[in-house]
Amino acid sequence: MVSVKVSAAKSTPLARNLPTFITFDKSTEEHTVRDLKKAITAKNPKLHPSRQKLTLKGESKTLPDNATLKEAGVVDGSEVTVKDLGPQIGWRTVFLIEYAGPLLIHPLIYHFPNLFYGGAVQHSVLQKYVYAAVMLHFLKRELETLFVHRFSHGTMPFRNVFKNSAHYHILSGLLLAYSVYSPTYAANSPYVRGTIRENPTFLWSCLGVWLFSELSNLHTHITLRNLRPAGTTKRAIPHGYGFSLVSCPNYFFETLGWTVIAVMTGSYAAWIFWVAGTYQMAVWAIKKHKNYKKEFGKDYPANRKAMFPFIL
Repeated sequence: MVSVKVSAAKSTPLARNLPTFITFDKSTEEHTVRDLKKAITAKNPKLHPSRQKLTLKGESKTLPDNATLKEAGVVDGSEVTVKDLGPQIGWRTVFLIEYAGPLLIHPLIYHFPNLFYGGAVQHSVLQKYVYAAVMLHFLKRELETLFVHRFSHGTMPFRNVFKNSAHYHILSGLLLAYSVYSPTYAANSPYVRGTIRENPTFLWSCLGVWLFSELSNLHTHITLRNLRPAGTTKRAIPHGYGFSLVSCPNYFFETLGWTVIAVMTGSYAAWIFWVAGTYQMAVWAIKKHKNYKKEFGKDYPANRKAMFPFIL
């Protein structure tokens, strides 16, 4: 039998009966941190496991859900503190909300130019191609969220959804759409007429690179999915297409696809989104690369970079 004292990191109305004791009839090797969270919820029904952050008393390291109590350092008589993380939202739902923004904003600005520019816009071939590429990209992202991605974390604080969505809704939504569907890029604009931006060879070459990037990105997402059995947080070393050169080829191909849009249009908005997105993905890639090397040690390929082949 194991008895664990649970106290609140700070006062929360959802757990007025803390501190309390949780008792298990089996050893610390047979119960997980997730079991402890469920037991806390049983005594405090409004404090859902997804809202709980558990730490050992006096420490700051979060106890991982899938670890056994023994692995987490919880023994008979230990005291664990619980912090209420607030209302949560599923990561899958977060992604669906993020990508829905551009899927709604781009058609609105593209098909109703009178509302935004005060008159009709005769769309150039460039605008038509960019519109198709953006819509297909975010439709792909929605489908991947529904049918491909497996998430290591189930939820995030609800308040963060607004911050996360702003990147897509504002930069790749409003800003990008308002810029590239404007009269500046219309069929009769001097910025387009007689320039490379209406050259079929240039446009089709760009779309070819874009399609390569999108399909390659999808391929790497499927590879990552197949590494993690459903319902687990198992991690393994990814191999195969793209992974021979970098730890995060999905980010590299994502960046390459948006580079195409920026080069095709020359739009300040496309380049702003490219810079913001590439910087954030580089930060994530470096962190994941370090985690891979730390977790797998000498087994992890030493010649891989984080995101950009041979560079970073």
